[in-house]
Amino acid sequence: MPDRAPQPVDRQLPTDEARDLFSLVRELVQREIAPSAAEEEDAGRFPRETFSLLSESGLLGLPYDSDFGGGDQPYEVYLQVLEELAAARLTVGLGVSVHSLACHALANFGTKEQRAEHLPAMLGGGLLGAYCLSEPSSGSDAASLRTKAVRDAGGDWVITGTKAWITHGGVADFYTVLARSGGEGARGITAFLVPGDAEGLSAATPEKKMGMKGSPTAQVHFDGVRVSDARRIGDEGQGFAIALSALDSGRLGIAACAIGVAQAALDEAVAYARGREQFGRPVADFQGLRFMLADMATQVEAGRALYLTAARLRDAGRPFSKQAAMAKLMCTDAAMKVTTDAVQVLGGYGYTADFPVERYMREAKVLQIVEGTNQIQRMVIARHLAGPESR
Repeated sequence: MPDRAPQPVDRQLPTDEARDLFSLVRELVQREIAPSAAEEEDAGRFPRETFSLLSESGLLGLPYDSDFGGGDQPYEVYLQVLEELAAARLTVGLGVSVHSLACHALANFGTKEQRAEHLPAMLGGGLLGAYCLSEPSSGSDAASLRTKAVRDAGGDWVITGTKAWITHGGVADFYTVLARSGGEGARGITAFLVPGDAEGLSAATPEKKMGMKGSPTAQVHFDGVRVSDARRIGDEGQGFAIALSALDSGRLGIAACAIGVAQAALDEAVAYARGREQFGRPVADFQGLRFMLADMATQVEAGRALYLTAARLRDAGRPFSKQAAMAKLMCTDAAMKVTTDAVQVLGGYGYTADFPVERYMREAKVLQIVEGTNQIQRMVIARHLAGPESR
């Protein structure tokens, strides 16, 4: 029987430092993440110790400034690390992406004093973040959010409202929160950095999800949570622009995670097809399956090339919003198709929990929804091509 072990992705990395980084990532994945991924996901166990290890290893702040505890890595490298982590366990890969998203506002719009005070712990001090934009009544229409931030006579802010679909809700050490400090619409929103142990902050029971059972997703309630003005990020009313800036980068993180899941499913399908015999020969010899595998591999490679193109634009300081939306759209749709086809390649075995492809298929679905549904991505792309919709 042929060797069933998948070969590592042949990556084109820009520096020797990046190649050394990938050796570390792959060692951590093989030793600490992959062996227990299926069991822990089935049990719904949140891998807090894994995130602590990633923080100690310098992997929670890769794209940020080393002056504040980051890794000074380009997005081209950071996203490929996310892909490796997600291929082993999406709960971990997507968790790192969400943490990076939660750090974005302070790292890019905070004052020098704010960054010096908070970023070292956020990037390499063992803390884990969450990003609070969506609400029960405002998902895709994020500018209509209702959570209120009211300034009291002493200058502090009092936040009241509920956020929904929050990854790491209830386990995060800090929350980047978008709240309405002014009038209706996008210009009335301000960003805040809220400690996870703030009085009046609580989380509901986590949602019971189709996949990613080890990653808590919960509503987060703000019942008169008081934060000082020193924890306001950016100017009053700038919050929505900050949120959109973060989402462009976050969508690339989701794209990379999607390709990680798709790559894992492809590896499993190829290994199974080479090892499984029917009619006296490996099923990989049959043209119907060979063509499926070829299509799956092409989608994975195309998705990876697209997210890396967007990442390189970002690294060069060029506009990348359209390409980020394209990458999120294509990569997550590809992940859904590839994981579904992987189940088909394995036949009845693919539908059982004895093989990981059924988990990959369940996990891939959420990636078409989070950080802007794929219908929203199409709207974003179309606006870049044809201009805003007429009213």
